[in-house]
Amino acid sequence: MKLLARLRCWLGRAPQPEHLRRGQLGERAARRHLRRLGLKFLTANFRSARGEIDLIFRDRDCLVFVEVKTRSSEDWTRPAAAVDADKRRRLSQCALDYLRLLNQPPVRVRFDVVEVLLADGRVREVRHLPNTFSLSAPWRYG
Repeated sequence: MKLLARLRCWLGRAPQPEHLRRGQLGERAARRHLRRLGLKFLTANFRSARGEIDLIFRDRDCLVFVEVKTRSSEDWTRPAAAVDADKRRRLSQCALDYLRLLNQPPVRVRFDVVEVLLADGRVREVRHLPNTFSLSAPWRYG
């Protein structure tokens, strides 16, 4: 049944769930924001068996793996707080999978978080938090 619901949504016959719509809105806003800062967009929603990376950019000689957190409220905590140790571990593993696909190029890597705040279904603010964390232990690259 879930597959049928997804297919209907993809074909435009069913409304998209609100959390997915907000997430896509946030990723588009983050992509535009980072491009304006001069980063070169490479890909979105890279998936491996170990996770997903929302956006991947190049910033000169550095690959930038970006996690986008979109929220309509900061009443409880900042959106970046959702990138906990488990999420950092999964992002690190997925980034290593991406680097393996590229035959492990001699580049620096960094992990950024972009917080997107919404108000009434529209982007109110975009915050770029560069170099938020490093590869999770015990992984290293370079």
